[in-house]
Amino acid sequence: MPTASPKRVQLFVTCIIDALFPDVGEAAVRLLEHAGVEVDFPEAQTCCGQPGYNGGFRKEARRLALHFLDVFERSADPIVTPSGSCAAMIVHGYLDLFRDDPPNRARAKALAARTFELSQFLLDELRLAPDQVAGASPFRGRVAYHPSCHLLRGLGVRQAPERLLAAVPGVELRPLPQAAECCGFGGLFAVKYGDLSAAMLDNKLAGVRASDAETLVSADMSCLLHLQGGLRRDGSTVRCLHLAQVLAPAE
Repeated sequence: MPTASPKRVQLFVTCIIDALFPDVGEAAVRLLEHAGVEVDFPEAQTCCGQPGYNGGFRKEARRLALHFLDVFERSADPIVTPSGSCAAMIVHGYLDLFRDDPPNRARAKALAARTFELSQFLLDELRLAPDQVAGASPFRGRVAYHPSCHLLRGLGVRQAPERLLAAVPGVELRPLPQAAECCGFGGLFAVKYGDLSAAMLDNKLAGVRASDAETLVSADMSCLLHLQGGLRRDGSTVRCLHLAQVLAPAE
């Protein structure tokens, strides 16, 4: 078991995980607890406001962001989320939303300083060795990793997920050709620019096929939802799993 001192965090589970993939949230909790972390789930949490923000509905996004600040300011504990996309919204998007509102911008800046994506928190904040985090995972198989755009470019998290995957005893990590290219989802981008999104998805799926992976892993379920749809359309047997599902110890 990990030897890190116990620490308490607030889990921001995200809308898509809460509504469609609750097993990902459960895996994140098991993983954090295995790492010696006490997990608190603020029940009043809702959407962080990113869909509205990306769609240009700034008034509505600010209302959700203010609620998020109210909920997660009730504790000084770090905020951990199994989503690079939502973490990037809190870290960067809130500063933009409140750029003309100094008091709330100061609140957002303070909150951003203690908000982390899951893999980022485990390795960079807790400073655990990858095998301390992932060594108890029962997962087996060939895995390719897709770095989501917000995690890679928005937060600058490049190595943590792959270091953790490589530490799973049963994982054979396969290189994904053109891994850093966007999958084509981009939230509302996939709706507004369907043809371009589909072409980007096809390019990404070609890389998945070339990797010979059995499982495609990412740190964002929005990307995986898009990718899984393309794989199923093509009749592929490759499955998509969140990073937490691969790393977590058995229930």
